[in-house]
Amino acid sequence: MIPTARCLGAKPAGFFKRSTDELSRLTRIAWNSEGLHTPTKPYNLLDFEDETTVASCKTMADRAVGGYSTANLDYVPADPSSNTPGHARFHGSISTKLPPNWRVERTGYAAFRNKDRGFWLFGRLFWDVDPYTYLALRVKSDGRRYTVNIQTDSIVETDIHQHRLYTRHHRAEVHLSPESRESPATKYCGRMPPALSDIPPASTIASGSTGWETILLPFNSFVRTNHGIVVEPQTSLLRQRVKSIGIGLTDRVEGPYDLRIHRIWATNGMSEEEIEEERRICGVDALPVDEGVRTRWTSSSLGIERQKLEGAGEERKYQGQERKVKGLKGLRTEWER
Repeated sequence: MIPTARCLGAKPAGFFKRSTDELSRLTRIAWNSEGLHTPTKPYNLLDFEDETTVASCKTMADRAVGGYSTANLDYVPADPSSNTPGHARFHGSISTKLPPNWRVERTGYAAFRNKDRGFWLFGRLFWDVDPYTYLALRVKSDGRRYTVNIQTDSIVETDIHQHRLYTRHHRAEVHLSPESRESPATKYCGRMPPALSDIPPASTIASGSTGWETILLPFNSFVRTNHGIVVEPQTSLLRQRVKSIGIGLTDRVEGPYDLRIHRIWATNGMSEEEIEEERRICGVDALPVDEGVRTRWTSSSLGIERQKLEGAGEERKYQGQERKVKGLKGLRTEWER
């Protein structure tokens, strides 16, 4: 990526800025007693509305080994007329042409991730996403088979946890040659983990919209890989010490690609505070408010909401909890089950 004047001017935060931001965040958590219950507010990891976030990321491609693929990450300013937020544009071209170097046997990949976050007052700076269930990404995809990559402070430094970025426009290339269809993950000798399958789930069928959408990926679904190969034994993602987050393209389909990324964050579900921005940007593809987040997962709140829905003639269950009926009627209900 060739740095522009704008990119050079958007320098990443320095040591004192990182320390101040992290201390402010931890102070806010302690003051609000957020560590005593499941968080309902999102934890921003990479907010590309801020131009300095784009400057704090780096791109990788097979050009490092003599290949011909390209990778660029550019900042795109917001456009209020079309409700388009400021975002990062990950684009370039994939080529599977081999270089003259006989040692290189495979090319055709491109990726980006954030740079090392550096140090703060108490050592190396990591993201702690342990209290959260999902990694959320708001993207606008061209349908290619991107992969989300998370690297932690693990014993094996080259280990990466991966998950397919299934969007509503995800395309499964079923008419490719066996060589082109084979991604690095298919070298796994066994049943392919669902999180890395090329076949998208039924819920990702395109709805006709071509705009933004928010994708929720469960942290416990990420698959441990090393150099693109699924390894055993599988170990859980070390959520307390996340070093980097990025997106890669290894489908080995020649041609251009274009992925827009607005924001990447950790969450337990869409909250009421986020829904206005979600609907404004994503339109018909906006996610609904998560009922557990809205009620803070309390049984009393769930019971009240259950009564409202039953009064409207709807039957739903929340987190597997049901309102218990007291007295003889309740005893009869338990006996008849």
